Amino acid sequence: MMNPSLDDPAQIVAMKTILDPSGQLAEGYSVVVSDDELLHYYRSMKLVRAFDDICLKLQRSGRIGFSIPNLGIEACQIGAASALRKDDWFFPSYRDFGMALYHGVKPVDMMHNMFGNSLDSAKGRQMPVHFSFTEPIKFASISSPLGTHLPQAVGAAHAAKLRGEDTVALASFGDGGTSTLGFHSALTFAGVWKSPVVFLCQNNGYAISLPAHEQTASDGYAIKGMGYGVRALTVDGNDVFAVREATLEAVEFARAGGGPTLIEAVTFRMGGHSTSDDPSTYVPKEVVEEWAKKDPIDRFEKFLGARGLWDAEKGEQIGKDCLAEIDAAAKVAAATAPPTLETIFSDVYAEIPAHIRKQGEASFELSNRLGEAAAGDGAFPL
Repeated sequence: MMNPSLDDPAQIVAMKTILDPSGQLAEGYSVVVSDDELLHYYRSMKLVRAFDDICLKLQRSGRIGFSIPNLGIEACQIGAASALRKDDWFFPSYRDFGMALYHGVKPVDMMHNMFGNSLDSAKGRQMPVHFSFTEPIKFASISSPLGTHLPQAVGAAHAAKLRGEDTVALASFGDGGTSTLGFHSALTFAGVWKSPVVFLCQNNGYAISLPAHEQTASDGYAIKGMGYGVRALTVDGNDVFAVREATLEAVEFARAGGGPTLIEAVTFRMGGHSTSDDPSTYVPKEVVEEWAKKDPIDRFEKFLGARGLWDAEKGEQIGKDCLAEIDAAAKVAAATAPPTLETIFSDVYAEIPAHIRKQGEASFELSNRLGEAAAGDGAFPL
């Protein structure tokens, strides 16, 4: 078990690895999950990669406006998600949709958001890749502004504590999120209140184009927990077992009333910050090549292969199945009608105020006469 003390900086910043790049387990560690669960980890990571692949093609062909690549980050999402129950709270970043896939959110429901259609849970009000779900998990709406969801996670966790529930909130964010006021506020209150919240900082090397060494002068990000009285540790973010172990321990600590934990998962995004980004302009080629050797899916395949659960043919088939599932979901979402005009008012007011009702009626009348407005053809702004 990983249990660094708050007053031992060396232990906090020492990166814990369970599954090394060759697929070998650390000495003394044994896997305690079933073969079916291991294969679920694998398929979930492959689904993330397939979703990325299809969305990139959709964006490049002008079918959708935007997407967020996850290449290289898959183990962080799946390892953390596997440690939480479905009744826990997820406050994700925009590079975390693998958590939803792991817990059974259907790809087609995610694709409805990518197209912003009438079956999108946000009814087209959010950007693509900004998912929100109430079933089968509590997956709070992803937000573009960095750090804003961290105090919300603390609030949800603290409310659960006041109600006597044993639910935990997971707040996930990138290294850039540690420079926000939301990070400071969230850790301050969580530390004081001992709120049952787990902070997962996915240190992927760059906050868009800003490298980590220009983001902070501290020795990593986990060490920042000391200033708030928050338990903290650093793990290998490309090791699904290390992320799971750290998150599971943090969740158990929180459920027992111990309070929050800050986990720094050291990883690397091998694609751009978004589909609007060209990482080759700021990431040295040799850095990408070095991290490619630590690919979390390749690492996990080596482990599964040694257990007789994977071979190249099986891996290829699972990859094809995942691509087919995501492709089919995209086709369904693309053929779904856009939100109708009246959804402007849905889920906003319990009782629509008179002046808003008047404006709505005027807009409906105009739409009936002239037809609904079509989307513009300008370039996407991000």
